[in-house]
Amino acid sequence: MSTDQVTLPDEQETDTTQVLTFHLGQETFAMNIGSVREIIQYGSITSVPLMPEFVRGVINLRGAVVPVIDLHSRFGRSLGQVGKKTCVVIFDASRNGERAEIGLLVDSVSEVVDVPTDSIEPAPGFGTTVRRDFIFGIGKIDGEFVTILDPEKAFDVDDMARLCESAQEAVAA
Repeated sequence: MSTDQVTLPDEQETDTTQVLTFHLGQETFAMNIGSVREIIQYGSITSVPLMPEFVRGVINLRGAVVPVIDLHSRFGRSLGQVGKKTCVVIFDASRNGERAEIGLLVDSVSEVVDVPTDSIEPAPGFGTTVRRDFIFGIGKIDGEFVTILDPEKAFDVDDMARLCESAQEAVAA
């Protein structure tokens, strides 16, 4: 066990952490299930003009307008392709102390699994396919390494809002 072992918030007294695993292409990612509200089948998404490419659009979720983020694009890749297993993971984010729902477009959702807390290591200094600050840690699930995302950083609402404003300013210039 590394001395740099990470401890998930609200998980200090347990031996495992529950994460939702999902796929982007051939890679498996995960995020703490505590922030996930629901998983919905891909449906109609309304595009919004002057948004950065990673903002796929918005959906109507029981009367609420929920932005949908394309994770492929958010991670610096080309837009994700919609397939039969494409899903939108709805999770709770916070902005200025208020709760905001955000949808994450993923290729497919796998399962909820328990990850032993002592098997989660900090993000490596290099060699990852996403920005290091987006990564909470690397966990081992069924003998495979899985990138566990830190939703507060990877999907920081203020950061994404700044990127949206920059996209709008670039078009207006």
